[in-house]
Amino acid sequence: MKNTLLWKIAGAGFALALTATAAWSQADSTSTTTTTETPAVTTTAPDATPAAPAADAAAPAAEAPAAEAPAAEAAPAEAAPDPYPYILNTLLFLMAGFLVMFMSAGFAMLEAGLVRSKNAAMQCLKNIALYSIAGIMFWLLGYNLMYENVNVADNIAELSGYMGTWSMKVIPDPSADTGDYAAASDWFFQMVFCATTASIVSGTIAERMRLWPFLIFTVFLTGILYPITGSWEWGTGWLDQMGFSDFAGSTLVHSVGGWAALAGAIVVGARHGKFGENGMIHPMPGSSIPLATLGTLILWLGWFGFNGGSQLALGTIEDASSVAKIFVNTNTAAAAGVIVCIILTQLFYRKVDVTMALNGALAGLVSITAEPLAPTMAQAAMIGGIGGVFVVIFVPLLDKIRIDDVVGAIPVHLVCGIWGTMIVPLSNSDATYYVQFIGVVSVGALAFFSSLIVWLILAAVTGLRATPEEEAIGLDTSEVGVHAYPEFGSTRV
Repeated sequence: MKNTLLWKIAGAGFALALTATAAWSQADSTSTTTTTETPAVTTTAPDATPAAPAADAAAPAAEAPAAEAPAAEAAPAEAAPDPYPYILNTLLFLMAGFLVMFMSAGFAMLEAGLVRSKNAAMQCLKNIALYSIAGIMFWLLGYNLMYENVNVADNIAELSGYMGTWSMKVIPDPSADTGDYAAASDWFFQMVFCATTASIVSGTIAERMRLWPFLIFTVFLTGILYPITGSWEWGTGWLDQMGFSDFAGSTLVHSVGGWAALAGAIVVGARHGKFGENGMIHPMPGSSIPLATLGTLILWLGWFGFNGGSQLALGTIEDASSVAKIFVNTNTAAAAGVIVCIILTQLFYRKVDVTMALNGALAGLVSITAEPLAPTMAQAAMIGGIGGVFVVIFVPLLDKIRIDDVVGAIPVHLVCGIWGTMIVPLSNSDATYYVQFIGVVSVGALAFFSSLIVWLILAAVTGLRATPEEEAIGLDTSEVGVHAYPEFGSTRV
């Protein structure tokens, strides 16, 4: 009965999302234009080395007869392009990319620390697996679907116009690689963002979902859903042409992952024993707060690559200064989120909840991600601090409506992703609240309802949940076969 109702809701919602997307894109005056092939990022063309002055290039006519001074020698030689912007832009992509890649370790440690001991190895396995799947799917399909010839369709029937091409990414030979950065560095930087989206889902549905259905869903998320929604903005699709702004992905990365996680949590249901009768909520403490703290600090570090690298250029003084300012605002927002959560949990619960403080840092980071460059430090602190407020409000609210989110990913990534996107016009005058709202709703609708359909298909075909017996002994035993803490035995909770 529950799945039948969810099927009806998912079908109706998916149809409504597509219809609304078509209406919004056609309402905009620019929606009928067709873009040419556009690379994933756009940077300022490198400045050419200044040419030598004309007086130095050719001798005066009185000193050199025309017969002795051919015209070819008299003309200034064409200056070679300056290689340094290309080198610095490529270096930014690579360094920021491996920082974002290191966030996979942060997610793994955070989740392993917040689940019970009997499920810690499962979370480690899921995180290294999802990163690997993203690396393959974004090569086989995702990159070109997100960036290659993204055109805006005039009719909803022309769905191909709302995305790129269904083809594999080909990296050019280094000798033929032209542009403002190395093509391979751009692909790598974009790929690690894709993997981050899947990491968000992993923690929410932990401790009761089987491994293979999750991995199959990850194929869909990283190969199809994330690239399509990303193409609407970063691929210069219809949202970009309307003026939607999401600098580093509060919506395109974090909310997409949050919507997918919410749909999965609804379909799979709560862990056995989490919710009792008469609204009772039974806490299920994690296995290691030190491990979860380490994971949070790794994520905080990786976020400097996440936001800083999204400047997409390091070849000028202004670009370098912008990256530095992004670092400062990113750090300020995270710090404000922590402090707000510490103060509020002390006021509400008489004790400080360290897990709330950890999620407060992540909430501040997600909140500032949509616009980390334009705000002042005071604005960044306000944006991150309000993100912390949302965490303290929405974590217990989810429990009250009986949605089991093991690590608090939905409040952090979904709620704060929406908040961060909607507050962009406060500091960025090029953005409008109306267009930001359209972007949040359209991306959210497609992400949630398409994810809901895929989860329901997997539930019908393969099943999602571990059996009550498997859940009781832990997924490390039933799914992985290797215990995270074998010296304590399989019965440790």
